[in-house]
Amino acid sequence: MNNKQRYYNQPCSISEPNWKSYVVKTTGEPVFTPEQCNKIIDTGRSQPKRTGKIGKKGSLTDTTIRTDTRLSHISWIPYGMLEPMYRQLETVMHNTNRNHFGFDNMQLTEHAQYTEYSDGGFYNWHMDSGVSFESGNEPVRKISMSLLLNHENEFEGGDLELCGEGNVAPLTQGHAIFFASFLNHRVKPVTKGVRKSLVVWFGGTPFK
Repeated sequence: MNNKQRYYNQPCSISEPNWKSYVVKTTGEPVFTPEQCNKIIDTGRSQPKRTGKIGKKGSLTDTTIRTDTRLSHISWIPYGMLEPMYRQLETVMHNTNRNHFGFDNMQLTEHAQYTEYSDGGFYNWHMDSGVSFESGNEPVRKISMSLLLNHENEFEGGDLELCGEGNVAPLTQGHAIFFASFLNHRVKPVTKGVRKSLVVWFGGTPFK
């Protein structure tokens, strides 16, 4: 065996650093207090209410209503209405990205989505990755965030699952989960009450 053959036959072990993770939950103090959560709820409810849509196959910007895939009501919160909320979310995102994701050029690229899942509401398996729906071009979605706005005792069901059935990410009021937008996830049907959440996407330059 020559040196070249010996080189290519060497065993190779590749692993991610321990700090890197594609699913991160906030711990300790919540991102928002109950009072702040209530203000976000009131603001979200003050905006035009829409039925949640999904992207059409082969299109990143065209959307359609598919109640067999998604059943929820949403509204969009303009930047100017809750600037302190947006600043706080950017701070938490940057800290999370620096410590866990390591994605390039991350920034807030879209308005926050206020979402309500009433009794029977759900959102089947899907991914958030793709071009920002607001920009239509770069940056692309890289990190998704879901934050629970109302108290967890106010509803039943509505579990957020990631990467397969049974991988539940339970949240308490004011806490959030950040995850890579290319991960498959769903919201299981709410069986009682109303689940109120804040969904935000953060974008960056395309993956290389």
